[in-house]
Order: sequence, then structure tokens, then C-alpha cells
Amino acid sequence: MNNEEAARIAADLGAPLGVTLLQRHELRNAFRLAVFRKEITTEQCGAVLSLIDADLETGALASCTLPWQELFREAEALGAVHTEALGVRAMDLLHVAAARSLGAETFLTFDARQNRLALGAGLKVLP
Repeated sequence: MNNEEAARIAADLGAPLGVTLLQRHELRNAFRLAVFRKEITTEQCGAVLSLIDADLETGALASCTLPWQELFREAEALGAVHTEALGVRAMDLLHVAAARSLGAETFLTFDARQNRLALGAGLKVLP
């Protein structure tokens, strides 16, 4: 997992990191999946989930509301242009479409295909 690098990047931003309900769901589920894969313990997972909730409460993470109809139109448009060439998943399309729908300029991902998609969509990508 890329926890340390993600924390460093978030600290360097100097502003809250925007997170959508979609991203929050996938992030939380990723840690639960890590328990299933025996990469972390149930206790470690619970601690991380509590940290996510605390970051939302303190404002370190800023909850963003998505315009869902626009988001799906944007995801479909991105898919029509990029999926056959990059092999991106529907969830990748939704995450990049969410960033574009919210007017984000920078996109944070550790996924290679998502990185290429975000670059193709005109976003600056970190790391």
C-alpha cells in the first residue's frame, strides 16, 4: 500500500483533499479487502477507517458532492475515447469523471491505468 506517500502528498497540498462518496466507499472497501487478503488485521482496518472518519470531521478531507448525471455523461465520453486503448475499468472512468465534473486540476492515483486516463483527460497527476 502507498499510505506513507499518500500522506506526504496530502500534507504537501496545504489544503484539504477533496473526497467524494464514491472515493470514500472505494477507499474504505480497499482496506476491508486488505483484511480478506491477510495484508492487514481487522484491528488495523478499524483503525484506518477511524482515521478516515476523523480526517473528514477535522477537515483534512473535504467531502465533495457529485453531480451524478453529469458525472455519468463525462464517464461515458471518457470511455468512448480511452477505454479501448488503455483498458480502463468503469470505476477508473468514474473517478476521473468525478475529478473533471468537480473542476479539479490535479488527480492523485497510484494506479497506472487510471494515471494514463487522467493524463489523457487533461489532469495533472500525482505522484
